[in-house]
Amino acid sequence: MEQSLQALLVQKQQFQTQLIELESALKELEKKEYAYKIVGSIMVKAPKEEIEKELKSKIELVKLRIKSIEKQESNIKEKATSLQKEIMSELKK
Repeated sequence: MEQSLQALLVQKQQFQTQLIELESALKELEKKEYAYKIVGSIMVKAPKEEIEKELKSKIELVKLRIKSIEKQESNIKEKATSLQKEIMSELKK
């Protein structure tokens, strides 16, 4: 259970880092008139609106993943608390 929780926390941290990077890219894009996009191993000029749309979509996806991980984290913590109470009650007998 503890390993599951730690794995979730690592995933959550990775997604939070990704979210910060995406939000930073979106903020930086707002200052520019045009932008470039990496396609394969080359960079091509792309419409600013298209890149903004992609970034916003990725941001929403990452936020959903973070919420999902937080729910799983909460469930594991609840199970751990329940198990701890059960063990304590058995030890008191």
